[in-house]
Amino acid sequence: MKAIYNSLEGLKPVILMLFVQILSATVNIITKLAINDGMSMRVATAYRFIFASAVTIPLALIFDRKKRQKITWKVLFLAFICGLFGGSLVYNLYVEGMTLTSTTFMLAMFNLTPGITFIMSILFRLEKLYWSAAEGKAKVIGTLIGIIGAMLLTFYKGAEINIGSSNINLLHTHHNQNGDAKPQHADFSNKLLGVLCAIGSSCSFSLWFIIQAKMNKEYPSHHSSTALMSTMGAIQATIFALCVDRDWSQWKLGYNIRLLTATSSGIVTSGIATTVVAWCIKMRGPIFASVFYPLQLIIVAVSAYLLLDEKLYLGSILGAVLIVCGLYMVLWSKNKEMKEKAQLMSRVTPEHSEA
Repeated sequence: MKAIYNSLEGLKPVILMLFVQILSATVNIITKLAINDGMSMRVATAYRFIFASAVTIPLALIFDRKKRQKITWKVLFLAFICGLFGGSLVYNLYVEGMTLTSTTFMLAMFNLTPGITFIMSILFRLEKLYWSAAEGKAKVIGTLIGIIGAMLLTFYKGAEINIGSSNINLLHTHHNQNGDAKPQHADFSNKLLGVLCAIGSSCSFSLWFIIQAKMNKEYPSHHSSTALMSTMGAIQATIFALCVDRDWSQWKLGYNIRLLTATSSGIVTSGIATTVVAWCIKMRGPIFASVFYPLQLIIVAVSAYLLLDEKLYLGSILGAVLIVCGLYMVLWSKNKEMKEKAQLMSRVTPEHSEA
């Protein structure tokens, strides 16, 4: 029974990260509908973190009331940069890059996150390469395979796969200035700026994984740390949106897709999901958490096929297979590393107890 319990406990971070990707993909679809409706994504980002703060602060007061540590200036600084790189900056760069280039390009660039996180983790000495060991090779190769799969899924079409039409198209046929419909002859300088925004958003999100690992060590109460991050992100995103979007009609929320986008992205993604990811980073490290994000491409591709009347191609299937294979290799390497650490600790502990 103990072995079964330990196995289930070991699977908990995996199950939670899969759950996060399902939630994030759902919010991604809802956000596409809001863009199609004409909502400013800068305003949506501000509302996202306002709603996230409204949810995470009460959770922190409830769950961390007995074990909350003192909030120091260092903790506040880490919360500020977590809110910047994992919140206001990354989402505003992502939306701006999507506006200047395309959704396809942004999805491809954003899935460089596992590779960038892996490189940053080694540079910051949060992970060791262990190239001579099998798990070290598996971690590197698995990360590369996942990135290649994400690129293949995004850029290669191949033959169209027809599973059967669902006859559902939530986007309808109209587009606006905030949507994906753009002029064919875009200015080169705008495209270059879009590429820089895409690279910046990927690097920003990867850097958040690293900073969150530091935050977990300095302030291990992950409910409280998420509340601090959400509050900082809300302040930053609101100030930026107020400076850029002077149209007050954009800030009005009715009982429509805009309210659904603000609440779902704030409560579900930036509130609940961020708390879960922070816990998974604490348990398994930044690479483990980041490697799950390419799975969102698979979920979004299938959801878009069923709900948004988008086409499904052979490249999507092949890319999905590579992403799953790469994910499995990284999980296997992390699991093997954890078992070796546990065996090492079990050997060391008896020696100390005898002493």
